Amino acid sequence: MSLRWWRKKDQEPAPGKEEESAAAPAETLAPESPPAPASPPKRPPAQPVVEPLPPPPSREGRSSWLARLSGGLTRTRSGFTDQLRGLFGGTDQVDDELFDDLEAILIQADCGPRATSDLVQLIRSRAEESSAFDPEAAMKAIRDSVRERLTRSLKPMNIDTPPAVVLIVGVNGVGKTTTIAKMARLFQAYGKRIMLVAGDTFRAGAIEQLTIWSQRLGCEIMKGKAGGDPSAIVFDAVSAARARGVDLVLVDTAGRLQTQSNLMDELGKIRRVIQKVIPEAPHETFLILDATTGQNALSQAKVFNDMVPLSGLVLTKLDGTAKGGVVVALADHLELPIRFLGVGEGVDDLDNFRPDEFVDALFS
Repeated sequence: MSLRWWRKKDQEPAPGKEEESAAAPAETLAPESPPAPASPPKRPPAQPVVEPLPPPPSREGRSSWLARLSGGLTRTRSGFTDQLRGLFGGTDQVDDELFDDLEAILIQADCGPRATSDLVQLIRSRAEESSAFDPEAAMKAIRDSVRERLTRSLKPMNIDTPPAVVLIVGVNGVGKTTTIAKMARLFQAYGKRIMLVAGDTFRAGAIEQLTIWSQRLGCEIMKGKAGGDPSAIVFDAVSAARARGVDLVLVDTAGRLQTQSNLMDELGKIRRVIQKVIPEAPHETFLILDATTGQNALSQAKVFNDMVPLSGLVLTKLDGTAKGGVVVALADHLELPIRFLGVGEGVDDLDNFRPDEFVDALFS
């Protein structure tokens, strides 16, 4: 039975194999740091990190980031919310064809099967409850449901007891090393003293790339030679961080496919080595995901979470995809907090994920 839509007037739309060896101090370890001044520099007190993170005191105004976020979501907005408005506003019939079209839009935006099914059922129920149902009310219902799904997994970030160790993992090609540099830049704005750890000893150029970033950012770095044992490097780095009063240790690791069991096992070894120095570490384990891979990001996250328990997700290249709905699928299926979003190649094009900001930009 078809129900008729009525609009309310004047209502605004509101890598190959690596040899595994016992973790021991690496002879080739070559820590680098900026030249020490005559007296220790005064740093702003470290700001307690809660979820969502408040805007850092020393960074640019929020309007600049919000503009970049909105711009980064242009393609997703075109393929998702704009199509929803066109669907709801282009018919006066609420029937099975409309719900089929709604389902297709949600699937194409990579919202995931669970969220898609729930959202279609939500709109169907609203339509059945009233014959005078408003299309803008349907948009608001979807918006509120997306916001709730992105908010339910939020919890405090455990990086306020120095030295806090953050292990960064991910497959090849997601921009992991560059994202680590962007994270370091962001945490520096909170007054954190950062150490970078070049634990990717497999990829040619990875150590040099992170070294250059450490020099640009003024961060300390721990590194060894290409082909060295990453566990040994990480062991020495965490030990040095504790001795030097470092606030936050960001550990880069070799990119690996979820099918490479030997490299996936190596992550478990790195975790065990870190725990020899700090039993409760790593305090956070972030998986870097490329938003342009859509639903494949979900399968990656599931495999990594089974091998190394994840505590958060970082989504990069959100500006290069129309499938930004994968943010909803990730939060919905894994119940892991999304910690950061990347919407560009600049060092400041990564910021904390705040559901309200994301939803406002997506539905604006």
